[in-house]
Amino acid sequence: MRARRQRVSRSDYLSDALTLLSGWTRDGVQLKRELACDDSQHAALTERIKVAADTLRIRPSIRRTDGHTQICLGDRDGDAITDGEVTLAARIEDFYRTVTGPTGHQ
Repeated sequence: MRARRQRVSRSDYLSDALTLLSGWTRDGVQLKRELACDDSQHAALTERIKVAADTLRIRPSIRRTDGHTQICLGDRDGDAITDGEVTLAARIEDFYRTVTGPTGHQ
């Protein structure tokens, strides 16, 4: 007799994924992150985010404030954080490492 495989609910899956994204905070149905970068890094990061967001059909809010880039994913009026938003958050982390890394703007 084989053991039945338990299904993980979607919210558990997303919660687990969010724990791997250090620096991101959850504010209701939104994910938020503030990243330190200069103006040229901000431009490179924003361009990469826009391409990925278009692919995922997500409209992030990106603002430049006091040497930081503020990113918000998710609609305030939305039902829940989506797997696409979590995916985009993970990609943003990779993009940030790329544009601020030792070789810079690749």
